[in-house]
Amino acid sequence: MAGSLRIDKWLWTMRLFKTRSIATEECKKGRILVGGIAVKPSFVVTSGLTIQVKRPPIIYTYTIIDITENRVGAKEVSKYMIDITPASELKLLEDLKLVSSGERDRGAGRPTKKERRDLDNFLIGDK
Repeated sequence: MAGSLRIDKWLWTMRLFKTRSIATEECKKGRILVGGIAVKPSFVVTSGLTIQVKRPPIIYTYTIIDITENRVGAKEVSKYMIDITPASELKLLEDLKLVSSGERDRGAGRPTKKERRDLDNFLIGDK
């Protein structure tokens, strides 16, 4: 166990990003926040720190319990961090899933002219 670690490497070891280079890019884009401030990939994290990860449309929040140098298995992640994302953020994600469920079934083909007009009238309303 180590006492501190670069944030890009920590994000990768906790399986928040598939590769370390993706974690580095997210830091550079300003999507990783500590104390509400965007941090660089070289920012050093320690135990007890709270980190926010912007993954539009929501912001995930995590608290670091312990630091490890090596990438851990998915089942072991809970030993090293706690997900404290507010319920309101998770509710927003669920709401967006419901909205996007209005898509056509796979293999149903393109809508006919009548189906398209009916869909437009339903979504936009009669003019």
